[in-house]
Amino acid sequence: MLEAKNIEKNYGELGILKGINLSVAGAEIISIVGSSGAGKTTLLQILGTLDKPSKGQLLIEGKDPFALNEKALAHFRNQRLGFVFQFHQLLPEFTAQENIAIPAMIGGSNQTDALKKAQTLLERFGLESRAQHKPEALSGGEQQRIAVARALINQPALVFADEPSGNLDTENANALHNLFLELREEMKQSFVIVTHNTHFAQMADRCLTMQDGQFV
Repeated sequence: MLEAKNIEKNYGELGILKGINLSVAGAEIISIVGSSGAGKTTLLQILGTLDKPSKGQLLIEGKDPFALNEKALAHFRNQRLGFVFQFHQLLPEFTAQENIAIPAMIGGSNQTDALKKAQTLLERFGLESRAQHKPEALSGGEQQRIAVARALINQPALVFADEPSGNLDTENANALHNLFLELREEMKQSFVIVTHNTHFAQMADRCLTMQDGQFV
């Protein structure tokens, strides 16, 4: 599904990533742990095509996304990749259903179809009663589940998550972690998840530890 070969990232003289090699299989959950400053988020941004490596090669489904022009890369990212962040980044002026639907509309779906897909995901996550609520009216756990639904609406092959449970209490964090496992079984997607949650990290198929820009 994904292969990263000798990925390096430098900012001037500062080396953040120092030769990362990583393969991700279909329907595999990989967790990445390590202390702050180890390079986890930088790696996730490169794997998700949000940033380019200084050296090395990234292949997603056998294709080099960085060989695409900017417009084609944005379309590839919209259709094949999903993102979940620590801070859910829902748009406050839109309802839960509309927030979920936005990536589908960006990808070319008409509004009616996009909202219908969003409603299906709301029902899957047990949030259908919250469809017309704006983010300020949702709990932290509900907001993060809405963010996961938004990441899934275009049925991406790969989902990248950066500390997705970092702002949740234990109950909501456990619910989110179990949701990722269920989604992998149902939708056969691959997940690459940066987390400080040791329990969740050990639930993944593989747990990789980063230190000083390398896996150890």
